[in-house]
Amino acid sequence: MELYLDSAKLDEIKEAFDLGFITGLTTTPTFMHRDGVTDTDALILELSRIVPILQVEALGQSADEVIDEAKRLLDLGLNIEKTVFKVPISMQGAKACNQMVSQGMQVNLHLIYTVQQAYIAMNAGATYICPLVGRLQDQGQDALSLVEQCVDAVEYYGYPSKIMFSSVRNPEHVRNALNAGAHACTIPWKVMQQLTDNHFTQIGTQQFFEHTRMITHQVKDVMRSHPATISDKQTVLDALVEMTNSKLGAVTVLKADESIHRIFTDGDLRRLMEVKGGEALHMQLAELDSNSPTTIDVSENLQNSSTLFKMKKVDTLIVTENGKVVGMLDIQDLLDS
Repeated sequence: MELYLDSAKLDEIKEAFDLGFITGLTTTPTFMHRDGVTDTDALILELSRIVPILQVEALGQSADEVIDEAKRLLDLGLNIEKTVFKVPISMQGAKACNQMVSQGMQVNLHLIYTVQQAYIAMNAGATYICPLVGRLQDQGQDALSLVEQCVDAVEYYGYPSKIMFSSVRNPEHVRNALNAGAHACTIPWKVMQQLTDNHFTQIGTQQFFEHTRMITHQVKDVMRSHPATISDKQTVLDALVEMTNSKLGAVTVLKADESIHRIFTDGDLRRLMEVKGGEALHMQLAELDSNSPTTIDVSENLQNSSTLFKMKKVDTLIVTENGKVVGMLDIQDLLDS
């Protein structure tokens, strides 16, 4: 099914066709009026240089007027092979279509609301036949049945025309077009942008990014740059100040030889205060029992750090390089980075 953008907004047209896979553009005088276009010829020429195929209106009260307008647009510089002239269905429009097609032009007989109108368009040799689904549904009509009847007629009788599903209002309409076997569908940019959206796709994509990051990134890429270390000769109050400055819930306590005495956490502080009250703040950290904090080398990947967090049931890892403490990794760092 050919994919057309339905628009007259230059910015969104450029954005859409930068994707590289859209068949062409349909536009109308109504779009141009609504968007405040004052020089339609200039816009049409600019659009013709941007899009692979441009479908543009050729209006007239008679067949001759329609044909003259199409030729005028071609004289402006439109490429006959890359232009489709949109003509409202009528007997004069069908007559103009038949003559234009015989002269090598492509024609979209549009504003189709009945299968009888589509039948005339098929016999006139229309390149595209364009039922307006959204507008028909607004009137309480079975627009999808009309599209299916048009597709069936084209394929059963072997008409060369393509049925273009138009007046698209939502992504469901695009699914309807595909199910009906429409040969083309013209879609507003707002709706087109929704076609790749899906909650489960977003979740899966995010998981892929997260898992890739866990494998390819190292601890040094996300660890806190503040080392959050303190001498065991300092006090619990000093440790509290260091934790506040580093915005971490833990601090690494080092001995004089820079080996690790212990990790001191905000949980340790609460437990100490429960036992000793305010006196705890003035205790020297060397007075506290040594413990065996979990360490990880800066070169390890994040997947290994995640495994350590789960296995050791801790929230903080001490980061080392060549055995020396260089920083700290909080479990939140894996989520925020």
